Amino acid sequence: MILLVRGDREYLRAPGEELQTDLGVLTVPEDVEPGQRLETHLGEEFVVREPRGPDLFDHFERTGAPMMPRDIGLVIGMTGAAADDRVLDAGTGTGVLAAYLGRLGATVRTYEQDPDFADVARENMRLAGVADRVDVRTGDVTEVLDTLAAGPNFDLLTLDTADAPSVVRRAPDLLVSGGFVVVYSPFVEGTRAAVEAAEAVGLTDVETHETIQRRMQFDDRGSRPDTRGVGHTGYLTVARLL
Repeated sequence: MILLVRGDREYLRAPGEELQTDLGVLTVPEDVEPGQRLETHLGEEFVVREPRGPDLFDHFERTGAPMMPRDIGLVIGMTGAAADDRVLDAGTGTGVLAAYLGRLGATVRTYEQDPDFADVARENMRLAGVADRVDVRTGDVTEVLDTLAAGPNFDLLTLDTADAPSVVRRAPDLLVSGGFVVVYSPFVEGTRAAVEAAEAVGLTDVETHETIQRRMQFDDRGSRPDTRGVGHTGYLTVARLL
């Protein structure tokens, strides 16, 4: 997939697909390259850009509130998620986290209980170019933990579900030595339950962080944090098997 960009307009298209707007019609060449300039039949120009993670976040079809890029950055930074890692993800939703990890080169198996949400996530993985690395499965991960524990262990568990503590309690059976588990929760009650589950099974380095980020505002009067919006998105709990 590529982005066709003109000013504040962005359109996600695949080679061979057509773009129709009030600026005219163009067909994306099969051999399109980033940086190329394409003209509509009306002579209006679009620049070709390769989409990156934040672009996909903006263009994915959404099935709920996705994890924000800043939260994903913390997950990657705090766990060292990298290429060739094996990741078990639960609570796929839109699939933003799974897509980011897949684009890093990790192999991700992700579980989503809602069949419609799972279908959307599969299409989003195709848009992100990671359908070969991200396996979206429909179902409840807690029902297959015994099967998963009997197979190869995972380097990383990422959980965005209400029943995350149940999975955390099985982390010693699922993780490689030195592997991490991360729980994302919008509510502090779920976060505390995840912490207690991690401590109960002997996970180490258990830490919880509230994710807050404030955009700065600069104008003629001075500089200060933007007063619009809420900086809080959720709580991230990270623990390790050592």
